[in-house]
Amino acid sequence: MNEAKNITTIFLDIGGVLLTNGWGHKSRKLATEKFHLDSDEMEARHAMTFETFELGKLTLDEYLNITVFYEPRDFSKEEFWKFMCTQSQPFMEMIELMKRLKKRYKLKIVAVSNEARELNAYRIEEYKLTEFIDFFVSSTYVHLRKPDVDIYKLALDMSKSQPDQTLCIDDLGVFVKVAESLGIKGICHSNYETTCKELNALGFETEL
Repeated sequence: MNEAKNITTIFLDIGGVLLTNGWGHKSRKLATEKFHLDSDEMEARHAMTFETFELGKLTLDEYLNITVFYEPRDFSKEEFWKFMCTQSQPFMEMIELMKRLKKRYKLKIVAVSNEARELNAYRIEEYKLTEFIDFFVSSTYVHLRKPDVDIYKLALDMSKSQPDQTLCIDDLGVFVKVAESLGIKGICHSNYETTCKELNALGFETEL
């Protein structure tokens, strides 16, 4: 059965699928090394604040005040922010794949992601994600975070899509399972090649 014929919408994660994670554990570890910070202290403070930060209830300035600038530093917030930005890198094969699929199948592509406002805005602009993503259901804007099932319900409402017409691609299996609980088809992304195989199995042509 060619399931691709019925799919009108793709819910797409950003970090781990289109781009590297915006501010993951590895990036924070690199930051503690570069800026000579106490890693355990920063991780503890991050753990207390990151959900609130991603829900759009803390600004970048407030987050940095809690996690880094709670005492005087010999570097500025601007320097630290620039470093945070460098941690975002594109997975160009996946970006080009989504552009091809959107054009070939006239798909609606919706980003469903957990990201803080400033990082989300930077990543969208820097990598021109609006060129192929129709709109962004980002945690910072809607004040819901995956794996809350309501963020997927909201994305369905906003996209005017039915669950059985929707495909979710995410790099975290638990998030895929939550989407699937609503009747959305799911692909757990690990790399470009395996995701192409799963898309092909659904009936999508992924090659040029």
